[in-house]
Amino acid sequence: MVSADRPNTSPAASIPVTCAAALAALGAGIALYNRITVRRLAGTPTTVIEPVTVCVPARDEADRLPGLIADLRAQVRIPRMSVRILDDASSDDTSAAASAAIGGDPRFTLLRTESEPSPDWTGKAAACARLAEEVHTPVLVFLDADVRLAPAAIAAAVGELRRRHVDLVSPWPLQLAGSVAEAVVQPLLCWSWATTLPIAAANRSPRPSTAVACGQFLVFDNAAYRAIGGHAAVAAAVTEDLDLARILRRAEHSTAVVAAGPLARTRMYRGAAELDAGYTRWLWSAYGGTVPGGAAVALLAAVTYWVPPAAAMLGKGTVRRTGLLGYLAAVTSRLLARSTETGGPLSGADVVAALAHPLSIGAYLLLWARSRRARRQGILRWKGRPLGSATG
Repeated sequence: MVSADRPNTSPAASIPVTCAAALAALGAGIALYNRITVRRLAGTPTTVIEPVTVCVPARDEADRLPGLIADLRAQVRIPRMSVRILDDASSDDTSAAASAAIGGDPRFTLLRTESEPSPDWTGKAAACARLAEEVHTPVLVFLDADVRLAPAAIAAAVGELRRRHVDLVSPWPLQLAGSVAEAVVQPLLCWSWATTLPIAAANRSPRPSTAVACGQFLVFDNAAYRAIGGHAAVAAAVTEDLDLARILRRAEHSTAVVAAGPLARTRMYRGAAELDAGYTRWLWSAYGGTVPGGAAVALLAAVTYWVPPAAAMLGKGTVRRTGLLGYLAAVTSRLLARSTETGGPLSGADVVAALAHPLSIGAYLLLWARSRRARRQGILRWKGRPLGSATG
């Protein structure tokens, strides 16, 4: 008789499952380390006395921009803050909505451009470069219009910049989801670095490859920003945030990422269609922007996060148990990364999204393939503008 607990597969057949489970467990271990060690923005920062300029590029943001303006008007502990907003040739009522939200607040300057960027610039890089023109305050902050801030967020971010003695702090906003597609994909942004980089060490490292940044919220020492050429240095990049951080490090400047939730949060995309367009715009540039690099990462992700759950469902004995452990390690890594991002308790939706991690990986790889195809066909667009010449 054959024991019911004995696997009906050869030892060689269990090697891929064991390797995949080990990789998933390694990711969970790094995520645990980051959950314990990643720094968070202080909820009660000290008062920032130096001048700070906040720059907000906005294109077709009439419905989102007023919320950010209200948050900026409510900032505390930062008495010398000024705000520059650029309506970047919007086709909606962005300027009117912004003007109404500003309400005559003298700290705000509202600009508008009607021209399109030159072919060798992305729209966002051109808008940020214009906003930063002739700004001489010691600190320069860039915010996306869809970010929402607690009253102490800007002071806390500037305080972190100075306390850490770095040239760029990237506060990572809590990524919100309002649809199933967003819940499946958006948490992967934080998870991707939380399971691969020990951030405490990466923040101290001079290596460009270990830099992490989120363009939704960037806080620069202005002198360092200008020393590298500002956004002109990443004029054509579709991932200008990460490229700026890497250029800073190559120039021997320091950068750091910190968790901003719950002081900063954002819903980057609204629904599946907007999420698809958003990721298609830039995901081709990931993993070095090459097909071999992307294919290698895709294969590694598929093996690590699809093989264990498949073995847990279809295998027997040791193979099944190993597969289950690998799947649970992946789910644990998702929960730890999400907890790092939120800074608080997790919701039921967070747990369900973590359990659906193999589906998330599949969606991410599909988006990468779609982005590569759109890049090859020269049909990349974002907010009505072509991105065919962007090089990433």
